[in-house]
Formats: sequence, structure tokens, C-alpha cells
Amino acid sequence: MRKLKEIISNIKIIKTVGDTNTTVEGITDNSKLVKRNYLFFAVKGISLDGHRYIDSAIENGSKVIICTHLPIKINLNICYVVVENIRESVYSISSKYYRDPAKKIKIIAVTGTNGKTSIVFFLYNFLSSLGLKVGMLSTIENRVLDKKIKSKLTTPSPIQLHMLLDNMIKNSCEYCIMEASSHSIDQKRIMGKDIFIGIFSNLSHDHLDYHKTFINYINTKKILFDDLPKTSYSIINSDDKRSEYLIQNTKSKVFSYGLKKISDSKGKIIESGTNGIKIKIDNVNVNFNVIGDFNAYNLLSVYAVAKVLKIETDIIFKHLSKLDTPIGRMDFIHGKNNVIGIIDYAHTPDALENVLINISNFKREAKVITIVGAGGDRDKSKRPEMGKIATGLSDHVIFTSDNPRNENEENILNDLVKGAIRKNFIIISDRKKAIQQACLNYKKDSIILVAGKGHEKYQIIGEKSIPHDDKEILKNIIL
Repeated sequence: MRKLKEIISNIKIIKTVGDTNTTVEGITDNSKLVKRNYLFFAVKGISLDGHRYIDSAIENGSKVIICTHLPIKINLNICYVVVENIRESVYSISSKYYRDPAKKIKIIAVTGTNGKTSIVFFLYNFLSSLGLKVGMLSTIENRVLDKKIKSKLTTPSPIQLHMLLDNMIKNSCEYCIMEASSHSIDQKRIMGKDIFIGIFSNLSHDHLDYHKTFINYINTKKILFDDLPKTSYSIINSDDKRSEYLIQNTKSKVFSYGLKKISDSKGKIIESGTNGIKIKIDNVNVNFNVIGDFNAYNLLSVYAVAKVLKIETDIIFKHLSKLDTPIGRMDFIHGKNNVIGIIDYAHTPDALENVLINISNFKREAKVITIVGAGGDRDKSKRPEMGKIATGLSDHVIFTSDNPRNENEENILNDLVKGAIRKNFIIISDRKKAIQQACLNYKKDSIILVAGKGHEKYQIIGEKSIPHDDKEILKNIIL
């Protein structure tokens, strides 16, 4: 419970109508969740405009409306605050409502096209293993210490973010490890000014349905590092050619990691196979249980964070070497007749290529069967490239559905086929049947890659989420 005048003190206000001394008992941007004496944010989104739901919010008990323009009909019992930037206002007000929790906890935010979830997962488990109290916000799940909380977005809304940070602080958490998606940066759901360490993984084509151009996508990521304060740190992948651009205007201290170029935390892959990888890190050979050369970068980023936190090297290696991969990321199932099933979240061209190249490095004589689709109502430009990569690096490919949403499945599949460079594919739109067909056709020593969904246990068809679990379907057949 807070006084309105206290929580709007830092925002750019154009006009107020009503009593700003009113008491606020809750905040939300969803009119259906409004209760008595709530503050309602009328946010204009991509498809819905919160201004249309002001009357509904008032009917449900809202006493304060934050908006960018006044409604035609003014209710004299309501306080209206007209603001310059609604998204910045949501972030600022929700922060104030929860008493600025970001100032009381060290936030480590990971951004990039691929690897965000793995890095967050590794960091959470690494710091927790040291006895530190840690919270986590990720695509897979949110955690306050070891308590799991369901996650719907890669990065939560500002209201949810500050509520979760407040919860972490009440549970004595010292660190919050979180993913920072490009959408969340653009929509002011996360602000660089509140981040202690910003980590950059890599950048490749994705989300152009939202950002429209690749340069817009890059510049959105750059905002995070531009806004980091002098007291914070940027940890960048020196092998990614966009790293220097991203940090050219940052005020933070910069540290780098990589496998190829000169870096503050330098690594070299010594061995890589189905049992894990061996990496030489700063001249020390370390064995890891995780699979995939690309995970070397993810592990190096964690090592770089540990060095910034001034943790002793022998302690770093002791705990780093015990890390396991998160669910749905190079998730292996060892089946009968030496058949290997792999579940992976790879849903971008770069991620799919990395997974298939890694498989080719240890497949020996095995045939690789890839089951892959592409999300509906999302970036269409990446589909032909994914079709090219799948057919070029697999022995057999089945193109199938992957969250078609409201887009015609046939159009999505045709976009994938456009990129095919070999006629080694078939189309089975039903994802479960596609997996079953792949398993029926496998021979001894085959590798079956089911790409795109990873940890997800649903298919989004239209507006509905239909239960679907790639891993369970695959396990039931090959084990």
C-alpha cells in the first residue's frame, strides 16, 4: 500500500486530474486483475490498447489511471495521470511501488540471440553451489532460491519483475540472474541502469517480425549496454563481430571471453563428444559434463563473471566442472540399438547449425534425422535458411509444425522447403506423427534430433496451447 504521489515522483507527467494523495493498494496493466483501490496502466501494445479498458478497470475498483491521453468521459472519483512515456512510467512506478528492489540486489542480465537460457541456468547453479542466495528469471522457469515459479515470458513485465525482485529480497537473495530479450529491452521491461553485470552471448538473425530490420535488432541490444552505469560490468563474447559495436558507448567496465580472439577469459576446446567437453581455460584443462562446442562459450561467460566477482580460480573450476545443461538444451536420450535422441530448443538458423555441426563431429557412421519447424506469426526471413541448414547438415529431414499460432501451417512449411538444398526431406505437419515416423525409419546407430521446442510442453495452435512434449514422445518410442 503506497501513496500515489510518492510512486509517481520520478516520471514525466503531462497532466494530472484528481487527487494524487490517494492510496494505491495494487498495480496492474490487466483490467481483469484490477481490485479495489488499484492503479491501472493503460498501455498501448502491439495488438491491444489499454485505453480501451479504462472503464472496465474502473468498474473493477481502480482509483488511479496512468495513461498517455485522457478518456472522453472523465470520472470525478478517479485520479488520471497523463504521462509522456507509458512504458518508462510502468517501469518507474512499479519500481517505486515495490520500494526500488533493483537497488537492493545485484542483477546479472544475459542478452543475445542464442545461449541466454543456458548461461542463466549455469550461473544460477554455479553461484548457488558456492552457498550464495540466488534468484533466476528465465524462459524455462523463474526461481526464488530453490522455489520454482512458472515462467511465461523470457523477461517478465516490469510489474512482475519488481514483484519477483521484492520476493527475492524478502528471501535474502544476493543475486538475480535473468534473461534480457530484445523485446523486453525495447518495451522498457528491463533497464540497463539497474544492472550490475550485462552479458552478451552472440547475435544472429531473429525476431525481425518485430524489429523489422537487423540493424534495429542490434541497436535494441545495444541500448542495454549504453545504459549500464559506471559501477557495472559488461562481459562480451569477443569472437562475435558485433561485440565491439554493442559496447562502444557503454560507461561500464568491459571484460571479454572467447575461443579465438584475445580475451580476458580465453578458452580452447581440447576434446568434444557425447560424454562432454574438455576446455583449456587460462592454461588449465577442465572437464565438463555438458555437450556441444557452443556450450564452451556459455561456460566461459560464467567463468568471466566469476573472475569479476573475484572468486578464487581453483574454486571456480571445482564448481564450474559440475554443471549440467538445462532441460531441452542438447538433451540426450540414449535409446536401444545405440540410437540417440536429442531434444534441443534450436529455433534460429545459427542455433540449428551449431547443433547439427556438433552432432556431425561425433556421429561417426550414424545417420542424422532432423525434425524441425518454424514458429507461426514470427520472423519469416529465417525459415528458408533453416530449411537450407537442416537439409545440408542432415541425412534425412522431416519438416513439421512448431507453434503455428494463427498462421497457415502450409505456408510455414513451404517457406522451410524453399531453402532446401537437397531432396532429402518429407513434410509431416503433425509434430507427434513426424517424431513417430522418424523413429519408425531409424536404423541402428541413428541420431534423431527434434529441434525447436526444447523445454516447451505445448503446441500453440490458433489461440490455444495444446499439450505436447517432444521428449516424452521420443522416449516412449526409442527406450
